Formats: sequence, C-alpha cells, structure tokens
Amino acid sequence: MVISMEYFKTEDLAVGYRGRSLIHDINIGMEKGKILTLIGPNGAGKSTILKTITRHLARIGGTVAVGGRDIQGWSAKELASQVAVVLTDRIRPELMTCGEVVAMGRYPYTNAMGKMTAADKEAVSRALQRVHATELEEQDFSTLSDGQRQRIMLARAICQEPQVIVLDEPTAYLDIRFKIELLDILREMAHEEGTAVVMSLHEIDLASKISDYMVCVKGDTIAAFGTPEEIMKEGVIENLYGLEKGNYNRLYGSVEFGRPEGEPRVFVVAGGGYGTEVYRLLQKCQIPFATGILHENDIDCPVASALSGHVVTAPAFEEMTEEQLEQASALMQKAGTLIHAGTPIGSTNRMNGRLLELAEEMQLPVYRSAGEWLEAQRQNGN
Repeated sequence: MVISMEYFKTEDLAVGYRGRSLIHDINIGMEKGKILTLIGPNGAGKSTILKTITRHLARIGGTVAVGGRDIQGWSAKELASQVAVVLTDRIRPELMTCGEVVAMGRYPYTNAMGKMTAADKEAVSRALQRVHATELEEQDFSTLSDGQRQRIMLARAICQEPQVIVLDEPTAYLDIRFKIELLDILREMAHEEGTAVVMSLHEIDLASKISDYMVCVKGDTIAAFGTPEEIMKEGVIENLYGLEKGNYNRLYGSVEFGRPEGEPRVFVVAGGGYGTEVYRLLQKCQIPFATGILHENDIDCPVASALSGHVVTAPAFEEMTEEQLEQASALMQKAGTLIHAGTPIGSTNRMNGRLLELAEEMQLPVYRSAGEWLEAQRQNGN
C-alpha cells in the first residue's frame, strides 16, 4: 500500500534483542491525524516494535522517521517534545501525587531547573480533565487501581502535547466504559488535533472500529498492513491467531466457538436476529442443530454458519423457493424436533411459515426457546 504525505514512517525496520533480529522488513507509515493499530497474538512482538519506535530498545536495522527525519540522532528532550509514550511497564514513582506524575509530561518545555510556569500548570489541569481524573490530582499515585494508573499515564502523555503518541495496550485493566472513553480521547486527538496515534490492542473489534490502518504482527515479518476493511477480510484474523476451533465474526466483532459435532438434534426456525441467542445456547451445551431458511444477508446467518454445518439459505433479496423448503423440511424431519425462535412470519419468509405448518402435520414437538427444549430433553433423560 502506498500512503501519501507520511508523517510517521518505518523503512526496513528490524527489531529484536542483543543484536538479534526477531522481526525484520517492517515498512509501515501514516499521515498526521490518523490511528495505526498493531494486532496479533501474545508474544508476536508488538511491544518490541513499539519500544523500538520510541527508542526504549535499540533498533537492529532500518529507520524510524517522524516528520521526514530519522529520530535516531534526536536528543531525549527533542524526542519527548515530538513523541509521547504510554507503555505497559509500570512506573513506581515514590511519594508522588497523580498531578506530579502528569506534570512529568512537561519535561520538554521546562527550564534546566524544571520550574513549572502557569502555562505548564494549566496544561496539567487540561490533561487531567481530558481523561476524567481531576479528582485524582492530589492522590498518591501508588494507591491507584490499574485502570486509574492507565488514565494518569495517558494524561502525562497528553501533557507533552506530542505530534505522535505511542501506546502499548492502553485499554488493559480498563472496564468497558473507560475503554470507550480512552479510545474516544485518542480519536479526538487524531482527528481534531492532528496527532498521529500508534498503538497495540488486544480487542480486535475495537481496533477495527477506531483505526485508520492496522498492522498484523506474526512471525519474523509483518503479516499484513492496510485499512481495517482490507485486514478484516474472511480468514485473515483466523490465520493471524491460528484459530482452529471457532472463528472470528468480522461483522459482529465477536468470536464464535467451534461447532458441536454430530447429526442435528433439533431444527431452529429463525431469522431477523431471533435465532442468534438460541444458536449460542445450543452450542454452549454442545447440541448440534440445523436451521433455516435464512436469507444470506440475515443478521442470524453469520452466527448460524459459524455454529452449524446444516444451514439452509436463500440468496439475499430473493424469494425463498420450494427447493429450499424441501431441504429444510428434510433436516427438520431428521432432527425430529423443532425450536421456533419467534421470528415473525411475513411475505419475505413465508416458506418458514409453511415449514411450521409441516412440523404440525408431522406432529413434531415445537418449542419456543432453547431453554424450553433443553428442559424437555432433561426430563426425557436425553
């Protein structure tokens, strides 16, 4: 991929330890005001790349450039004025308040004595407000929870007023509210202030939603680099993480566990999202099932296809056919029992209405939920 006007860029970067390259030929780049996220399995080298980019580790080869200049020869103060860092390594400041930790971000701008001006103090206050941590300013940093520490470290980075901010797993230890708030802060910094954001995330769904570019880290080279639309194609995530049991649902941003093995024990009439909860409960109980008739663009279809090898589908926006009805009827009869997930029957899925009529003619047991079906199986000793 060719990216124009790259502000942050690596060329043939090689990273590793003690002079030994672990990952080489790292060629990535981004404009100002964009977000680039590294994803990949634990131990793949995401942190090693980020630490090399920020000069916490010596590079093995290649270049890291910011604003068209290789950062290798920059002084520590010059680097700090351009690049802010939030790593997973825990700092242990002795007897420092949160406000004092955040104020460390003003290092590039203070004089030799480290004296804070009124403008510096105002920058500290703004940074604390930005991460919703004003009430922590006078609290001892060592008494904070992991999530609170993460917010204070982000505030310290914001206080540097950087052109590039590098973060290693910034959402670690945060509950869902603060994950969203933190990523929203980074999005604002990128889109409103022109900051280039480089980070790693474990949450693939969040990475795909927040990022302009994604980097897949696996093996001794970069496995893939591109936009989320390019990275989230079918099979890419499964290959990246070596998923053998289960798969990643790129539409929902969720992981589906492996299919139950065996012949279907129940047929599920679903559609319109009514079946997803049923499918997942049956999978959790390792009950193989069949389902249909589902349009290929139906919200239930991706989950059904992930959790069952017996899904009767119809092309999107087309009428369901007699042939599909026959396929579904055969599977239903073989299963010998039925769950009607509650999907309303209308003109577009009228064949499912006929399927329910056939179940009644065959005198098949019909249940209204997976829980009701499971309870019936328990009572029958199945």
